[in-house]
Amino acid sequence: MLEDWQKERRDFLQSLSRISSLPKTNIVDTSTGVTRQISSLASSPHASSGSSGFEIVPLANKSFVEKKASAYAEVVKNLNCAREHGSQFKPATAFKGAYESLGVGVLGGKSVNMQKIWHLVQTLVGENTTMRQSISRKMSLVIGARHHLEWGHEKYIMDTIQNHPAQAALGGAVGNLQRVRAFLRIRLRDYGVLDFDAGDTHRQPPVDTTWQQIYFCLRTGYYEEARTVSLSSRASLQFAPMLMEWINSGGMVPVDIAAAASEECEKMLRMGDRVGRAAYDKKKLLLYAVVSGCRRQIDRLLRDHPTLFSTIEDFLWFKLSAARDYPAGTSTMVLNESLIPYSVEDLQAYLNKFEPSYYTKNGKDPLVYPYVLLLSVQMLPAILYLSREPAGEGFDIDAVHISIALSDHGILTEGAGAGPKLGVMDAYAEASSIIRQYGSAYLHHGNISMALEYYAQAAATVGGGEISWTGRGNIDQQRQRSLMLKQLLTELLLRDGGIYLLLGSRGAGEEGELARFFIDFKERQQYLLEVAHRCQEAGLDEKSIEIQKRVGAFSMALDTINKSLSEAICALSRGRLDGESQTAGLINSGNEILETFKYYPDFSFQERDLVLEQETVLRQLEAILSVHKMARLGHFLDALRELAKLPFLPLDPRVPDITVDALRNLSPRVQDCVPDLLKVALTCLDNVTDSDGSLRAMRAKISQFIANNMNLNWPRDLYEKVCFSIDGCFRCISLRAAEAACRR
Repeated sequence: MLEDWQKERRDFLQSLSRISSLPKTNIVDTSTGVTRQISSLASSPHASSGSSGFEIVPLANKSFVEKKASAYAEVVKNLNCAREHGSQFKPATAFKGAYESLGVGVLGGKSVNMQKIWHLVQTLVGENTTMRQSISRKMSLVIGARHHLEWGHEKYIMDTIQNHPAQAALGGAVGNLQRVRAFLRIRLRDYGVLDFDAGDTHRQPPVDTTWQQIYFCLRTGYYEEARTVSLSSRASLQFAPMLMEWINSGGMVPVDIAAAASEECEKMLRMGDRVGRAAYDKKKLLLYAVVSGCRRQIDRLLRDHPTLFSTIEDFLWFKLSAARDYPAGTSTMVLNESLIPYSVEDLQAYLNKFEPSYYTKNGKDPLVYPYVLLLSVQMLPAILYLSREPAGEGFDIDAVHISIALSDHGILTEGAGAGPKLGVMDAYAEASSIIRQYGSAYLHHGNISMALEYYAQAAATVGGGEISWTGRGNIDQQRQRSLMLKQLLTELLLRDGGIYLLLGSRGAGEEGELARFFIDFKERQQYLLEVAHRCQEAGLDEKSIEIQKRVGAFSMALDTINKSLSEAICALSRGRLDGESQTAGLINSGNEILETFKYYPDFSFQERDLVLEQETVLRQLEAILSVHKMARLGHFLDALRELAKLPFLPLDPRVPDITVDALRNLSPRVQDCVPDLLKVALTCLDNVTDSDGSLRAMRAKISQFIANNMNLNWPRDLYEKVCFSIDGCFRCISLRAAEAACRR
């Protein structure tokens, strides 16, 4: 029994010796360690991440960018529609499909293209996989990044087998384990018979590939096959339960298993320290390090074996497989300092030591850096980098839609990256700003409907993504979304065509796009009234009137018209040339509102009374306007006759004097027009001959009226004009009033 065990051990060590002498491709300078490993990112067609990436077909940049923007825009519309109706939608998958629909060809020269990045985003958010509910959001992102790398390695294995069919000897077998073994036949073709191909093991000791099989099964995402191999080989029986726990827990193994794996790593590393005793498979050491998740063991492994990984994909897969996400301050997860777990933040800090140009080879491979950022769960830095990328291939457009996909899943705060941490709202605000800015470009080019779709996404982003559409976000997120949505919709309403788009051809938005965002009529009405008020403050009276009319606020619309009409009459009296056309339009609008109100089905008695009051004001202003028009045409006598007919001013010389304050019950809109009206009246009196004394009586009326309202501080030129109009026939009180007015 002892002799058999010694023979088996000797054969095993011999097989390891043969594996360790395999020819290595992409060997890096050992003096620079993993730093040089990163620089070899998939530049070789033999890289384990697969063959060279895709590139854009040689179309004119402008044409391709326009096609890409159009394809993405259609997805955004579909996404918004799905979220409004509560139906399922996978944004990353849809954006990826939109990009692929452009017919991008396969070219060499660059290792990462946007198609590859979209697959990574799709896998990160778990749209093409099923994630465990028990793990944290950050760990699900880590697992998603790992699955993407495994997908790439599977493509590489299949390409390798297809390029070497004779050596692969796959035959009719199509199972995952058979593919890995076919790949190993090619990889280990110079090292004799492999154990899974050996018929009689006593004739010639075969090469033991247990750890190679387990590693490449895991590296390719064949977890069940890795479990099968570990259970079927005597060399890996001790490792099998650890591996099963790592697979079942999504990498979050219990502390005792992590400690046992770390101890095994320690033994192998000590064995390697002895001269001539490097008789262990490095893949075995790597796998135990993955299960242990121990920062110290991982750092030592990479320090002692800087050439262990030939591509950054292999390096990142190892780091992501070993990463853990334990809550801060969880002391039970760390038995002692030697078992401090390796974290995603550790990986991010290491990768961020190097400048972007280091990854992109000074811009020759521009998408490598954002690809590395996304793989290391640094979502926001990747988006910001792409949005600033000056290349002419429209990467800023891709950045906008990547941010939409990630924001919809609500994972931006999990991927803020290493360094100073952004707050929850800061991260979402950054992404929202990018989306909003992109939407405003559509607005500036006159495509207001498409701007609306992106504005809706910008508001949803600050609200937390998909949850904002159903109101499941926290209070702060809901408030931020509501504020931004109202702000952006207001911006659209004030644009040409904005009212028609959002409110439709009639009504308060029931037939327009506004009903998508404000389902409740009262909420929609309140919002529109707020917008109308803001329009008034900004001097946009026409917009304000139209909005007020749409929501059934007829009295408010008439008040706005009366205010504008009062200002226009004052401007007309001061000689502004366009005042007459403006006043005609305002009166016409007022009459239309009154006509619409007659047939409006839903109004209160209070609203009816308010409308009647505003109608009275409108007619009073219209009468004042007619006096101004006659005076401007030189029809002074007719103007004075109309002035005497005004029932709201005591200027008719045939009517006895009334001591009651006539201005008290007048609207402020009418009161504002009285001083200019009196000046016009005095001008008319100066240009008409008094044949019967009635004009002299009207002068007295005007003088008395001004004297009775000295407290109103009317314009000085009115008082001066009264002084010049006084003659000896006036009564003493009129003279004193006029003189006092002049002194004022």
